[in-house]
Amino acid sequence: MIKKVIASAVVLISLLALMTTFVAQAEFGTGWQAAYYNNTTLQGTPVYTESLPTGININWGSGSPNPAVPVDNWSARFTSSQLFNQGTYEFVVSSDDGVRVYVDGALVWDRWIGRVLTTDRFQLNLTAGTHSLIVEFLELVDQAAVQFQYFQITTQPGTTPGVTTPGVTTPGVTVTAVYTGPTATVSGARGLALRTGPYTGASYITTLTSGTGYPVVARNRDEGIYNWYLLTVGERQGWASGRYLTISVPLDQIPLRGSIFDEIDGAPDIGARAYPRSVMNMRTRPSTRVPVVGSIPWGGEAELIGRTVQAGTDRWYQVRYNGVVGWIDARWVTARGEIYQVPIR
Repeated sequence: MIKKVIASAVVLISLLALMTTFVAQAEFGTGWQAAYYNNTTLQGTPVYTESLPTGININWGSGSPNPAVPVDNWSARFTSSQLFNQGTYEFVVSSDDGVRVYVDGALVWDRWIGRVLTTDRFQLNLTAGTHSLIVEFLELVDQAAVQFQYFQITTQPGTTPGVTTPGVTTPGVTVTAVYTGPTATVSGARGLALRTGPYTGASYITTLTSGTGYPVVARNRDEGIYNWYLLTVGERQGWASGRYLTISVPLDQIPLRGSIFDEIDGAPDIGARAYPRSVMNMRTRPSTRVPVVGSIPWGGEAELIGRTVQAGTDRWYQVRYNGVVGWIDARWVTARGEIYQVPIR
């Protein structure tokens, strides 16, 4: 019995020794320089700069870094040079909204999009030595936060994690992504349309696959019956009806957001005209589930300033009639003029 206890203790001590031979220590880096811009494209001269000696780990809430920086629609660039040991590193970056990461001038991570606070993970194989790091940050609306850290997860023979040695400065770029933010999974339908806006009449983009989860950026409830969700699908974004989506987090964790349809009511007249073939209700957006803002009599002439397209056919027309802008069902309208010059929304 005593021998068994001693043997078990030896095994336990050996396992503990193995576990402590390599402990991944999270690093934020030191000596970071931050530059902030009053636009979302990092253009022009920074309106504010500062040093971040202990790394990038900032939550501005609904504010900004400095009164010179607007609370919404700004961007930032954080730069530093750090010493690395040879091996594989996992980088962890959280942001609300977008983020890009460069190592030695090479773009290794790109999520330059509007989204709720999301944590991304990716891995790089780095050689020993000094590597330049750039983290670019995008803030659109509401909350603003960014955090950047990394830790070594594998080592090479003859090196010790956390101890740097001289070497070549070109990293191997082997990137593995792990998305950890909120997702929407298509359920109850074989496929689901992704559209340009949160409306049944918005233009079609692509079809979402049943059982597949997609990153969620925001939600919209203009139609009133179901929430619509802004999703990231590959390199594109679009809106899908929540009727056939299962969301991985409580709804109050998904921020409300408008769409391009909120920004185009002032579109110019390009000479195209719409003539309804019956009395038509004008609605605030291309959907029968939104309020009516006016009507056009049979044969009335309205400025045609926008349209949506589904299955290659015009579905809704955006018109201006007696100074009122709204949307009407294109199936009951005769369009004249340079219709193909009318922008698709």
